[in-house]
Amino acid sequence: MMISTIAHPAFAGDIGAAEADITPPPGIYARMWGAAAHDVAAGVHRPLMCSALVLRADGESSPLALIGVDLGWFESRDDERSVREGVLEALGVDETRVIVSLSHTHSGPSICRAHRDRAGGHLIDAYVESVRAAAAGCARRALAASRPATLTWEHGTCALARDRDLPDPTRARVLCGFNPAAANDRTVLVGRATGEDGRAIATVVNYACHPTSLAWQNNLISPDYVGAARQTVVDATGAPMVFLQGASGDLGPREQYAGDPAIADANGRQLGLSVLATLAAMLPPRTALAYAGAVESGAPLATWGRCEAPTDRTLDARRIVVPLALKDLPSAAEIDQRLARCEDRVQRERLRRAAAVRRTVGEGAESPWPAWIWRLGGAFLVAQPNEAYSQLQVELRRRHPDAAIAVMNVANGGSAGYLPPRERYAQDLYQVWQTPFAAGGLERLIDACSAAITDLTDTQG
Repeated sequence: MMISTIAHPAFAGDIGAAEADITPPPGIYARMWGAAAHDVAAGVHRPLMCSALVLRADGESSPLALIGVDLGWFESRDDERSVREGVLEALGVDETRVIVSLSHTHSGPSICRAHRDRAGGHLIDAYVESVRAAAAGCARRALAASRPATLTWEHGTCALARDRDLPDPTRARVLCGFNPAAANDRTVLVGRATGEDGRAIATVVNYACHPTSLAWQNNLISPDYVGAARQTVVDATGAPMVFLQGASGDLGPREQYAGDPAIADANGRQLGLSVLATLAAMLPPRTALAYAGAVESGAPLATWGRCEAPTDRTLDARRIVVPLALKDLPSAAEIDQRLARCEDRVQRERLRRAAAVRRTVGEGAESPWPAWIWRLGGAFLVAQPNEAYSQLQVELRRRHPDAAIAVMNVANGGSAGYLPPRERYAQDLYQVWQTPFAAGGLERLIDACSAAITDLTDTQG
C-alpha cells in the first residue's frame, strides 16, 4: 500500500532553552590521555558550554529537562549524581525526568574529585560545584522561558565519523584509529524547536563520533569538534545548540589525535554544515506532505502538496535497569597493589582507571546499569552511561523505523566501559580489554531499550 502522507516525527507543547559557559580555569588537572606529558591545562581553545532544553506537555506541571554538557566523563557515580541532583532539585522532579548528556570531549578538565591530590587537582571540587550550579540554572531559565512550540526531527548524514577499529598490519591485534576499509553509521539526527512565531528556540544534534580530534599533544581546554559545530549552527539559527553524543564506541574522526586546534575546528565545521543541510531539508513546523494525485504530462507525474501535520503532544519518561554480566576481574585491592608497584607513567594511568572502573561496577558477577527512555511525540530518546558501539543506535532504528530515535552514550551515570558487540570479544581490541562487561552486554541493552520503546508506544498509542 502506498504511503499517502509524510510528516516529520514531532512533539508539540511548551519548550524552552538556555545555555551557560562552564569553561574551567587554566591550571586545572586535565590529563585525559595516558600518553600526555602534561598534567594541567595551559589555556583555552574554545569555551565549554552547558545547554538545556526543557519540555512540558499541555496542562502538566512536571517538565522533562535535557542537559548537554561539554565534558568528558565521570569516573565516580557520586560526582555525576551531585551534578544531576542539582537539576532535579531545581525543577522539583524525579530522576526519570532529567538527562545529563556529556559530549565526551577528551580535552576537558578532570571532573573526578578523587583527583584533588594531583597537580591542579585543588581546583576540581569548586569546578564540579560550578557545573552543578550552571546545569541547575540553565534548567530553571529554560523552564521560565518555555512557550508553545514544536520540536521536529529529521535524519541527515555527516561523513565526519569513521570506523576506528583498524587491524594492526604488523601483528594480530586491532588498533584504535581510522579504518578506511570499514563502513560505518554516519547518521546525524537533528531536532528543531520552533516557537509559534516561527523563531528558532534551539537545535538538538545527536551524532556519534568520539571527540578525539585533539589528543595528548594538546594542553588546551577544548570542546573538540563540538565547539566549531556549535558556532556554525548558532551563527546560522540564532538559537542554542544542544549536543548529544551518540553510540560512538567504534566511531571517531578520520583526522584525529592531533595537537593543532585547527583540526578540531575543521572537523566541527563539517558536522555543523551537515546539521544546517539537514535543517534546510525540513518542512515547516506542523507541516506534512500529502499525495495529491497523478498528472498526465510527458510522463505520468505523482504530485504532492503541503498540508497540516497531525499534532502529537505525548511526553513520557521511563528509567529501566539492565543487569550486565562482568568479566572475571581482579578486585580493586589487587589493582591497587599493582599500582603501588608500577613506575611506568602510562601503565600507572591505565591501572588508576581500572581501579576506578572496578569500584564503579562492584565486586559481584553482575552489575545493574540504568537507562532512560523518553517519548517526545513521534521521537524517542535513549540515554545510558557507558560507551556502546554504534550497533545500539543502528539496531534500535531498524526495529522502530517509524520513529526518530536519539541514542546517547555517557549520560546519567559514571561511565565504566565499552559495550562492544558479542563477536568482537574474540579480538585483541582496546574496547574489549578495557571493558569490565562480559560479552552479550550490548545485546542485552538493545533488547531492554527496544522493549521499553515498544511499551511506551503501545501505552500511549
